Amino acid sequence: MDLSARIIKHKKSIVITFIVIAIVSAIVQFGVSVNYNMVDYLPEDAPSTNAMDLMEQEFDDPIANARVMVRDVSITEALEYKEKLDSIDGISAVTWLDDAVDLKTPIEMANQDTVESYYQEGAALFSINIREGDEVEITNEIYDLIGEENAISGEAVNTATSQQMAGKESLYAAALLVPIIIIILILSTTSWVEPIFFLTAIGISVLINLGTNIFIGEISFVTQSVAPILQLAVSLDYAIFLLHSFSDYRKQVSDPKEAMQLAMKHSFPAIAASASTTFFGFIALTFMNFEIGADLGLNLVKGIVLSFISVAIFLPALTMMFYKWIDRTKHKPIVPSNFKNIGKGVLKVRYVSLFLVLLLIVPAFLAQSQTSFIYGTGDQPDNTRAGQDQAAIQEEFGKNTPMVLLVPRGDVAKEEELVQHLEDLPNVSSTLSYVSTVSSVIPSNYLEKSMTEQFYSENYTRIILHTDTDVEGDATFSLIEDVQETAESYYDEVHLVGESVTLYDIKNTVQKDNKLVNWLTIITIAIVLLVTFRSISVPVVLLMTIQAAVWINLAVPYFMDSSLVYVGYLIISTVQLAATVDYAILFTENYRNLRKQMPAKQAIKKTIDEKIFAIFISAAILSSVGFILSFTSSNPIVASIGLLLGRGALLAFIMVVFLLPALLVILDRVIEKTTLKANFYRGKDDEN
Repeated sequence: MDLSARIIKHKKSIVITFIVIAIVSAIVQFGVSVNYNMVDYLPEDAPSTNAMDLMEQEFDDPIANARVMVRDVSITEALEYKEKLDSIDGISAVTWLDDAVDLKTPIEMANQDTVESYYQEGAALFSINIREGDEVEITNEIYDLIGEENAISGEAVNTATSQQMAGKESLYAAALLVPIIIIILILSTTSWVEPIFFLTAIGISVLINLGTNIFIGEISFVTQSVAPILQLAVSLDYAIFLLHSFSDYRKQVSDPKEAMQLAMKHSFPAIAASASTTFFGFIALTFMNFEIGADLGLNLVKGIVLSFISVAIFLPALTMMFYKWIDRTKHKPIVPSNFKNIGKGVLKVRYVSLFLVLLLIVPAFLAQSQTSFIYGTGDQPDNTRAGQDQAAIQEEFGKNTPMVLLVPRGDVAKEEELVQHLEDLPNVSSTLSYVSTVSSVIPSNYLEKSMTEQFYSENYTRIILHTDTDVEGDATFSLIEDVQETAESYYDEVHLVGESVTLYDIKNTVQKDNKLVNWLTIITIAIVLLVTFRSISVPVVLLMTIQAAVWINLAVPYFMDSSLVYVGYLIISTVQLAATVDYAILFTENYRNLRKQMPAKQAIKKTIDEKIFAIFISAAILSSVGFILSFTSSNPIVASIGLLLGRGALLAFIMVVFLLPALLVILDRVIEKTTLKANFYRGKDDEN
């Protein structure tokens, strides 16, 4: 008894087993922790990671990760607020004006630049550190303390906002997405309940994928937001292939069991080829040094395998249990699956299509490599409290991105000279160090530990720089290099810590990842295509078609003069190729079979007429997923991935419908000569 017969025989046991595993997975997924800190995904040997570890070993007080502004307060009232902030469990290192100048003397006598960094026009600005992992609870306590009229911003606030919105936005996205997918699927089927079978099979695999993350223990916020919906969109085709094949064989044989066995036997090669390209494309992400890519890649690879298993085992068993529901809810095709004369029209404009793509491809390739990138999460949207608070603080006090410099302790004169040099650097608004806050002439040994511990450890000196740059950007990264070079001119050992320093390391890491991941994706998919089509030229044609769509997609931000989140760019350049090459495979496989029976132009026309709707359905689902992710997510990384995915799926559809037919016809003889056992029809070609 073969596998298909065994699946049908034990259908009830299989369905119950999968449902039980899915229910358990749905419950245990709540035990999977979500990491919102991008720093944790840097390689262990990244300079900022090593510097952070060193600072945590040497100093008790961590670097500030939030700023709190309180309006309309006197010096005394501001000091009271400082005490209240310091008393909140989970807040440490509350820094204000009294840490930088002596408040026993009139503040008019102090350095006004320093004073205005902390206090101006009755507004006080505190730098604080919020404990990692408890950002939501602590920021809520701060909101309760300061009220609506005051503000808080910073890295910790961004993390808290992402945590609070992630769950709501995922539910919102699902609530919008599922009805849209059902509507799209209803258009492509002849049964009202058939779409439920598709969604159940893939939905079960999505739940199991989420539940099996318990063995990993932790996933990134990008994976939590993107992976489940992306898995659903990418692997839904597998279920559609199987049930459409089952429906076709039902018309040929009277026994549903025999029809399912035939469907499984004949559809699995296509499903396996489709799953393989996606699988190997996502495998490439796991080679990223910036481990958010590896985290997402592992989840998507696991998801593709589980979706394939679900379609191979669960869906046939489920269908055989309830196929009568499909029969009872039959309806006439809402949209015909076979369109007439579209292929003829596409073939007529093949040279125009090819010319337009050639005209666009070079500028698109150059533009996508010149796009300006964001390496962090970007600014919070203006319609959120976090975004409004950030704008309010910047309007009152300007931008402030703290940076911490660690150098070996010992030479006070050298330290003082370094601090003066650092203060002269452009964009450094002030420094906080022992020599600038206490005095270089007072030996630290004569003072209480409480006065020196934030500046000196046993081995290192800590200098805090306040800069007026953005968290990231050319000016910020240039300043980091200047600070590094300046410090290295005084000391052999230099360590920099801060959000901007982390993003500088992320930039350097992901740019190295880019070429590796893209080449791995192309090479692995090319190998799958080579095996599938037994041809040297077909993989080149298919990859050219989809890669053209990728380049045009990634060039759009450059021409719109907008920045692109680099993590989104890196992921989508892999995901779009891996997820949409299936359209080209489906089209070319059908064309190749027809080409054995008829001339090239006739085969192309027939393929377009027969397959354009099926490809459109796949593209519409993936595009809907992308645009809904973009629409519902307040997280710039997730929104960026969504927008690129939505636009990329549509561009891939356009390329497969217009560019691929042109290439297949124009290169027909080349393809025949470079394909093993092509067996192309050798009759006279049609004139059109």
